[in-house]
Amino acid sequence: MTKPTVIIDPDWRRMDELFSPAAKAALFDIYNVVWGRDGPVPDDVLSDALPDAEVLISATPLVDAEVLGRATRLKAIIEVSGAFPDTIDYAACAARGIEVLSCAPGFRQSVAEMGLAMALAGARGLITEHEAFRSGGENWLSDNEATDFTLFGAKVGFVGFGQIAQELMRLMAPFAPRVVAYDPWLAPEVAQAHGITLVSLEDVLTQSRCLFVAAVPTAENHHLLDAAKLALMPRNALVILISRAHLVDFDALASEVASGRLRAAVDVFPSEPLEADDPVRKLGNMILSPHRAAAVAGGRQLIGDMILDDLAALFGGNASRRLGRAEASKIGALAGVGDASKVAEMAKTR
Repeated sequence: MTKPTVIIDPDWRRMDELFSPAAKAALFDIYNVVWGRDGPVPDDVLSDALPDAEVLISATPLVDAEVLGRATRLKAIIEVSGAFPDTIDYAACAARGIEVLSCAPGFRQSVAEMGLAMALAGARGLITEHEAFRSGGENWLSDNEATDFTLFGAKVGFVGFGQIAQELMRLMAPFAPRVVAYDPWLAPEVAQAHGITLVSLEDVLTQSRCLFVAAVPTAENHHLLDAAKLALMPRNALVILISRAHLVDFDALASEVASGRLRAAVDVFPSEPLEADDPVRKLGNMILSPHRAAAVAGGRQLIGDMILDDLAALFGGNASRRLGRAEASKIGALAGVGDASKVAEMAKTR
């Protein structure tokens, strides 16, 4: 029996970043894998493989009319950068019945874990007291009532309630927080299944002691949290930014933190790496993480497991998918939005 041909061009990512040894072995055993190694696939290798390829897996899939004209057997495109790129002709793919899938759901465990760590550190003043210790100003036995709080029964809000937020809810279940969320794309039955209340953005902001910004960037939500919106939040509320800086007016957030009115924990920034003299580096009320929410050994290998499962479903005639599927009604707002290209450029120089 002929194995389906799968082109894997992971660059700028690495194969062992995406696939565990077991998943990689299964991939090469079940499929005729073309390239499937670190570094960019050579042009001639890609060109020769396209006519037989049924799946293209790439960090930056370049799929235009010319490629589609040659890839006559193509069934699916899987991006492994983390966002739908604007390098794909989505309309042409839809017309051909070619699925376009995103690996974004595969980050949910590692990013949710970091989000919880940031929430606990920020809520309990762990970083603040750590730094105070270094200068001899720690607060022994102090409740730090103005700034610190417990997650048990806390008022928690989400801007965006996709897979990362849903995984965070699972991790926070033992704390029994009181949760509200704003997500105009979320189906009400999904919210009900997770036991959350969908409310307006304004209500999320006014009600949250701890706010997770976890929405996917779109053309419509750039600077969704501007100065006026941030001003609605309660004093000493903790803002945790774990999706994309695209959603927040970062200057306004920094100003709120500098004034002492809000606190923040941030993993993503408008410009990365952050300039050495950026004043944000000196903000005492902001926990800073250099875009590392998913950066842990094995933290992205859930992507490989999802790819294997979805390939099996694809070739087995099963319509279910674990990866994110490009939907015609949303792709115009999603494709090319965010900073995936910036992440790729940084990764190439690390």
